[in-house]
Amino acid sequence: MMNIENVTKQYGEHVVVNNVTLPIEKGKMTTCIGPNGAGKSTLLEMVSRLIPQDTGHIYIDGGEVKSWKKGDLAKRLSVLKQTNHMNIRLTVRELVSFGRFPYTKGRLNDHCHSVINESLSYLGLSDIQNRYIDTLSGGQLQRTLIAMVLCQDTDYILLDEPLNNLDMNFGVQMMKTLRRLVDELGKAVITIVHDINFAAAYSDNIIAMKDGKIFATGTVDEVVSKEVLDELYEMDVQIMENDGIKYCLYYRN
Repeated sequence: MMNIENVTKQYGEHVVVNNVTLPIEKGKMTTCIGPNGAGKSTLLEMVSRLIPQDTGHIYIDGGEVKSWKKGDLAKRLSVLKQTNHMNIRLTVRELVSFGRFPYTKGRLNDHCHSVINESLSYLGLSDIQNRYIDTLSGGQLQRTLIAMVLCQDTDYILLDEPLNNLDMNFGVQMMKTLRRLVDELGKAVITIVHDINFAAAYSDNIIAMKDGKIFATGTVDEVVSKEVLDELYEMDVQIMENDGIKYCLYYRN
């Protein structure tokens, strides 16, 4: 279980995250949605200790995040930021293997190679594992980065815009993969997506943020409603349902 309690982040006079309190369940997919500038990425960065919070506390399985040793936290929580610049020449397999660093400090053993192989297979990268990352498409690089996170084998996986650079087909495959991590491996996946329909189709719980605050939180049925989404995005959102899955139409005037 992860608990975020009264967390705030401020830059100068601008409050980016404003007194956020919420629980995040283990073994569930929790998706954060909301307009640009809502504070979603900043919240994930504080949870993963990439930046410190100004006030409040963040707990993972009862232990406060800021009290964890760096190596111990890396075995419990993995994170993929929205922007990742790679200026080193590595193969796909070499980059994915970085996920094992918290355990072996670069001295890979047989178990590491097994986990690397599984991660490559999960993300459909086995056939290109020996290609250099500077020859990859944006979508291939994104899948490689997520395979690296998976290779870290943590209970909590934080992903900021994991669908970046993915076409429609690979976007669906990515969300199915994340769903498998939850259902088959019991991972807690916390992700930020801009596509409401992906959030509705694959999530257990949804956090909606606006202006640095929690606007709504709950199950898909509780958050994906016209009343919530119209006010959240300040537009006319039509809610449809097909085979028990909600989806949204928001392109009409």
